[in-house]
Amino acid sequence: MRKPFAFALMLAAAMGLAACDKASEDKAQDAQQHAEQAQEKMGEAQDKMNDAAKENAEAAKDQAEAQQKAAEEAAKEAAPATPAPEAAPAAPAPEAAPATPAEPAKQ
Repeated sequence: MRKPFAFALMLAAAMGLAACDKASEDKAQDAQQHAEQAQEKMGEAQDKMNDAAKENAEAAKDQAEAQQKAAEEAAKEAAPATPAPEAAPAAPAPEAAPATPAEPAKQ
């Protein structure tokens, strides 16, 4: 009598535990859902990184343009306001007499 009773008790306990436990199919579905969510989040993170890289590139381009404009402005300020007309080549000056005589005059 003890054997059939113990067998029935073990069978009932196993059935009760099996009913409370998720089926392996449910676990597989949950794992698949989590994997899909992780994949989506990885895609979103990659998109954010790409956007940040584009913003950095645009900022660097804008900064380079600003530096170039500043250099052009500095060059304009350093140059004369009106361009000087091109002067004709200067003719050599005629040789003038020396300002002091080389020999003093004798009397």
